[in-house]
Amino acid sequence: MSDVAIGLNSPGTGEAAPKLNEKPNRLGVAGFLLVLLAGLGYAGWSVLRDTSAVGEPMAIGVFALLGLALLIALGFEFVNGFHDTANAVATVIYTHSLPPLFAVVWSGTFNFLGVMWSSGAVAYSIITLLPVELILQVGSTAGYAMIFSLLIAAILWNLGTWAMGIPNSSSHALVGSIMGVGLANQLMAASGQATSGVDWSQAVKVGQALLFSPLVGFAASALLLLAMKALIKNRTLYEAPKSDAPPPWWIRGLLILTCTSVSFAHGGNDGQKGMGLIMLILIGAAPTAYALNRTMPDGSAPAFIATAHKAQAAFAAHAAGGPVLPLPAARTRIGDALKSKKVDDPAVYGALAVVSADIEQQVRDYGAIRRVPAAETPNLRNDMYLTGDALRVLTKAKASKFSADETTTVKAFQKGLESGTRFIPTWVKISVAIALGLGTMVGWKRIVVTVGERIGKEHLTYAQGASAEMIAAVTIGAAELYGLPVSTTHILSSGVAGTMAANGSGLQWSTVRSIAMAWVFTLPAAMLIAGSLYFVLRHLI
Repeated sequence: MSDVAIGLNSPGTGEAAPKLNEKPNRLGVAGFLLVLLAGLGYAGWSVLRDTSAVGEPMAIGVFALLGLALLIALGFEFVNGFHDTANAVATVIYTHSLPPLFAVVWSGTFNFLGVMWSSGAVAYSIITLLPVELILQVGSTAGYAMIFSLLIAAILWNLGTWAMGIPNSSSHALVGSIMGVGLANQLMAASGQATSGVDWSQAVKVGQALLFSPLVGFAASALLLLAMKALIKNRTLYEAPKSDAPPPWWIRGLLILTCTSVSFAHGGNDGQKGMGLIMLILIGAAPTAYALNRTMPDGSAPAFIATAHKAQAAFAAHAAGGPVLPLPAARTRIGDALKSKKVDDPAVYGALAVVSADIEQQVRDYGAIRRVPAAETPNLRNDMYLTGDALRVLTKAKASKFSADETTTVKAFQKGLESGTRFIPTWVKISVAIALGLGTMVGWKRIVVTVGERIGKEHLTYAQGASAEMIAAVTIGAAELYGLPVSTTHILSSGVAGTMAANGSGLQWSTVRSIAMAWVFTLPAAMLIAGSLYFVLRHLI
């Protein structure tokens, strides 16, 4: 096995390599397993509680299938934890700011807190990449095949790159898996059947975030290091550790702060990807409990009804006097438009007016979202999702036909639709937070060695570690605000490379090439694995 994989030799001479072979004590292992089992038990109990509260008891077979899907989704977040977050702790470990075991527990704790603090915007940004018909029929066999395929593909690719000690992006792998399922779904469709594949406009948006964030990490980290050298003249900051003693307190505090920030930001961004997929699983298995946001206050209903009425009038004004479609035909028209990506059409506006009127009427009749009966929940949720997705496309169009007032109304209606269908229960956040946080505490050594020893030819200095992590924390935090999935791995490893280049330390090109190859091949490899799994599962279940 190569040095990239096992990292036996520390670069440089006379520099103290960290002691990475320390084993956790039995009490720590017992606590780890106890929290893991408690998290899984809490998730199962929460599902039973929520479904019982809305009078939707689950058959044993459905509950078992749901349990398997949730286990795989949480498994993805667990693997994400030990694969990605090793990047956050490499700098504090290699500068001896924190002992290795304490560092991973510390990072895992702040990953947990980052997930709990997250907004959910990234979760639904990922979902919009999926084929619309599979989202609307997520409880079908095709829906389960979609979920299983994309999650298993992402897990397999992450485990493969981890085994070789190569930093790789879980976000990249998941996006590639989603695209693979979308393409396979399109290729498997019957001749003449309107089927959506990949939402390429959304894929490009996500792809740009994944592509440019490492470049930002490299350049910004290099520039920050050069700025620090120009402004802060303390030589200790730019020297590699000569012993395993901790650095001066102020340097140590800075490095711990940056590690904490990256861990928190990673939890806030990466944790949401699993949340979005878990919500799809729950909507398919228990629509009455999870398809609509039943936590919305009753007092919000009048404003939503008024906005829906005004939006309906705006849609009708752009329907060009076309015939009023029956409700089923209007739903089909919107769905076909989303599949073909041709939403800006008078017939679609007419269909939106019909479906919006029905949404308004149902909320008016029942008085609030939480009072919608079980039998009507799937249809209302699908109507709200279809309409909201169509408005997402329309409001982002460069040549929108809406006036300024109509645009304000339509965006308010879109926000109301999203509030009614886009929510994440607290127990989902806690379960994902536990999986991601615990994953941080295992399997971290391979990636830590690569980042700490194998990117540059010299040992990581205090200033280099701080520069790379400060830029990573800011970049990931900004992406969270805009609902964009980015890769902690790519940003931080490229940041370390940037500081090595700026410092004149030199790069180990064999490692850089391995990381770059993983970056290049992750999308096509994940697409191929997920598409193949989807094809097989569609013929088996």
